[in-house]
Amino acid sequence: MTAPRIDRRRASALIAAAPLFGLAAPALAQARPRLVVVGGGFGGASAARTAADAGAAVTLVEPNETYVACPFSNEVIVGLRPMEKQRFGYQGLARRGVTLARGSATAVDPGRRRVTLDGGETLDYDRLVVAPGVDLNFEALPGYDEAAAERMPHAWKAGPQTLLLAKMLAAMEDGGTVVMSVPANPYRCPPGPYERASLIAGYLKANKPRSKIIVLDAKETFSKQSLFVEAWKALYPAHIEHVPLSAGGRVTSVDAAGGVLTTEFDTVKAAVGVVIPPQRAGAFARAIGVADKSGWCPIDPLTFESRLIPNIHVIGDAAIAGAMPKSAFSADQQARVAVHAALALAAGKPPPAAKLVNTCYSLAAPGYGFSIAGVYAARDGALAEVAGAGGISPVGASAETHAAEAAYAERWFDAITGRIFG
Repeated sequence: MTAPRIDRRRASALIAAAPLFGLAAPALAQARPRLVVVGGGFGGASAARTAADAGAAVTLVEPNETYVACPFSNEVIVGLRPMEKQRFGYQGLARRGVTLARGSATAVDPGRRRVTLDGGETLDYDRLVVAPGVDLNFEALPGYDEAAAERMPHAWKAGPQTLLLAKMLAAMEDGGTVVMSVPANPYRCPPGPYERASLIAGYLKANKPRSKIIVLDAKETFSKQSLFVEAWKALYPAHIEHVPLSAGGRVTSVDAAGGVLTTEFDTVKAAVGVVIPPQRAGAFARAIGVADKSGWCPIDPLTFESRLIPNIHVIGDAAIAGAMPKSAFSADQQARVAVHAALALAAGKPPPAAKLVNTCYSLAAPGYGFSIAGVYAARDGALAEVAGAGGISPVGASAETHAAEAAYAERWFDAITGRIFG
């Protein structure tokens, strides 16, 4: 890929606050359409905010009072960022007119267009937006279940697991080996494991110089690979080892009690094991029938309406979004497209066409960042990348460029969380 044609470095930090290309809020019917949004992460909270700003009557169903963000949680693991900066409440949404329903959605009646909550309350809707996120598939890797995750953390959902992995790294003796397994695609945040490996390598280099991290990978190639490899060679030649699929990197089973990860060709002993298991759409999506046999949710790429159940829109990591990666940036963009489509359809109008943007930043070290950007549009029944509209940071960039990219990443995070939760 070549350097980006759009000015990602200036624009992408502000994209969270900018309107989507070609979108205008549809004129609402005299009766306010009723939207129910299930899930209060980046996608769900953005959908609720967008619907409220457009004048809809919107209820956000979310059991937790605080959302813990995954972007930048890798920095928490290695002591570069406090967990408090990852926590966001929903008071800002309430101030904008969103009704907050504290509880978990348990069922949907598509015929009556009704959601049932765990306390027995029901919510009627004209359109339902589902943002269930991902679940870790504890059935996919022999030996790895929720109990095993307390010995070999995944830390792939920010919160207690993040802090557990940080504690285990701090307690590991110098000379110990961190071993991390990475699943095959698809999973949330494709470059996330490699950012984590980079930051852990940096932590080991500074604090436990006789230690290293081994990355056992079920893939041959990965997002931003050339940029990560460049950083590893420059910063951590003695502290990180990547084992791809062809070299036996796919983990086939785990012995969490013994600290052993087994691959197709070998067994690897870990002082600290980090297992990122295969993933699938969140349990609610699977329970109500908007996920297919793949475990993910097929959608209409123009509206994000479920291909399996009408009047339900699925956004964020759970959706089968074609070329568009599973990221917080993507979830926010998809939320706005889905809500505008839902309001148009509720008003009996055709949904507006839109292009969606994703920019993904990664850190290889404090002050060393790089990014990849893409623009996506519905084509031939799927979300496809718009040729020539995105790009990737160049290999061989200057220290000043990497520092600027790291700063832009911070600004993007502040912008998107401020717009959605503020």
